[in-house]
Amino acid sequence: MEKSLLFTKPTNYKNYLIANKYVHQHHHIHLINMQNPNYHENSSSSRSESPEGIEPVSDAKWAPKLLHECATAISNKDSTKIHHLLWMLNELASPYGDCNQKLAFYFLQALFCKATDTGLRCYKTLTSAAEKSKSFDSSRKLILKFQEVSPWTTFGHVASNGAILEALDGENKLHIIDISNTFCTQWPTLLEALATRNDETPHLKLTVVVMESTLVKSHVMKEVAQRMEKFARLMGVPFEFNVISGLNHLKELTKESLNIKEEEALAVNCIGALRRVEVDERGAFIRMIQSLNPKVVTIVEHEADFSSTRNDFVKCFEECLRFYTLYFEMLDESFPTTSNERLVIERECSKCIVKVLACDSEIGDDQGYSERRERGNQWCERLKEWFTPFTLNDDAVDDVKALLKRYKAGWSLVLPQANQESPGIYLTWREEQVVWASSWKPQEKSMEVET
Repeated sequence: MEKSLLFTKPTNYKNYLIANKYVHQHHHIHLINMQNPNYHENSSSSRSESPEGIEPVSDAKWAPKLLHECATAISNKDSTKIHHLLWMLNELASPYGDCNQKLAFYFLQALFCKATDTGLRCYKTLTSAAEKSKSFDSSRKLILKFQEVSPWTTFGHVASNGAILEALDGENKLHIIDISNTFCTQWPTLLEALATRNDETPHLKLTVVVMESTLVKSHVMKEVAQRMEKFARLMGVPFEFNVISGLNHLKELTKESLNIKEEEALAVNCIGALRRVEVDERGAFIRMIQSLNPKVVTIVEHEADFSSTRNDFVKCFEECLRFYTLYFEMLDESFPTTSNERLVIERECSKCIVKVLACDSEIGDDQGYSERRERGNQWCERLKEWFTPFTLNDDAVDDVKALLKRYKAGWSLVLPQANQESPGIYLTWREEQVVWASSWKPQEKSMEVET
């Protein structure tokens, strides 16, 4: 289906009038928003209307309804309905509007790519555009600003640091393998903690595994290394920084490339890393991590399932929409309406949404890393084959609780229950679990096999 066909006015004149009426309502609202900086706080009633012929929902949540109808039409190959709904969404969507308009904009892009079989091409274009606009300074500032207004990432950092400090307590030579894309923003607080240890300050070797799709170039990691080394000197912590780069996929990471010494106490830190491994290769990757014989492995992942539903487009779409609706609403409450940082974060989301919903063939060197998230209980099933849970101590839990108090209301911590299948802790937003953090140690029997 050509774009020119999909985004022309539908032949059904009644549908056209319904959409056109709603478009004008939203154009009017958009103008009010531009002129009134307090619009976001006082105009919820203005957004509660819904177009004639579409069932009204609370707070004008028209976007999820129209998007779901469109996804269903694509699944059913109903070209007429696809045409009508894509046109309506195109008229209503905007990356600069409210949450409904933003969701409509970014999911419309993925649905259009799915309908026209152009997902991979779009994904490559989005990735290329992001690469051209990124710099170390802008990316670092964005990460730090996000950490300032939301615990979405800092939650996992604090939980993981607590587990690492506990597992490596008393060791003199520490080696942390960091598989993440956070520009090492996790580690200054850990260096501070090491500097204040009661016993002798240990030597820390930090090996950062650079995932090529994170667009972290060699000069960027050189800048990160200089900053980390300078901070370590300031803290009085003996420090060594290593980088492993040039990987097309995480499955290419090997034990030999990590240069692990026998006398080192090892920790492996995986922040959003497991989801970047192709679904069918995750077991082998977890087995490789176990073969390193670490003292502790820390895992942080989003609480969403884009994996088990990958062969059912509508169900996968529903889960993707559920997760990103929460995420966009969280951004809406965390950032000002006109925030450039928020816009950049939302644009980053567009790549994942297109990848999950419109790139059917996941495996291939030209498609970068996977975006197939799994829930905590799904990761537990994979991890329990080789690891046992490493429970956070009370001090680490208290640190997480103290962290959440720094942010706006709505965030909370859920601890594992005695009868709960998945160990680890959850960050919740508006009582919805959004991020899962856990720590693990190799099973005794698997360690005996290695030796």
